[in-house]
Amino acid sequence: MNIPIHYCMQCGSKTHQVIPDGDQKLRHVCSKCDTIHYQNPKIITGCLIEHDNKILLCRRAIEPQHGKWTLPAGFMENNETSSDGAIRETLEEANAKISNVHLYSVYDIPHISQVYMIYRAQLVDMEFSAGSESLEVKLFNKEDIPWTELAFSVIRQTLITYLNDKKSGNYNLQTGVITAEMKSLLKEVPENV
Repeated sequence: MNIPIHYCMQCGSKTHQVIPDGDQKLRHVCSKCDTIHYQNPKIITGCLIEHDNKILLCRRAIEPQHGKWTLPAGFMENNETSSDGAIRETLEEANAKISNVHLYSVYDIPHISQVYMIYRAQLVDMEFSAGSESLEVKLFNKEDIPWTELAFSVIRQTLITYLNDKKSGNYNLQTGVITAEMKSLLKEVPENV
């Protein structure tokens, strides 16, 4: 998913697509200053927040997937760590203060050039509410999770994995790949969680 870059971000000259020496991929290269414009995956960071055996979910007030439920998460900013980004996104989307933040899962989504880094965390208090990107924020028991109203397949997979880990009591770092085909599973309630 490369976006055309018509002008150099360094000098403003036109770019052209070539395979630079020592590279294997077609890149946008400045015709004047030879700056190579690399396009890399976006990192999304967020939190799976637990409180009294419940999970905090946000109902999206923005596209994509307006009105669907998700974990508080968003694009990592420059000059922040992934955990700082997860804490910031949680505050922005759920006005929630969290503690005990630990990396839980890393999922690659190559068909849309994204990487999700989700942290487990605990709510500090019950003072949470919808931020500007959320319609509502709510704690869900396992049996009340709105499986058919989840926004993204990566969130579905994270929740399924978490609930299975919770049963076993073993929370190892989870990794995996989310494929485009997994989107069709968003309409189904998972079994055995």
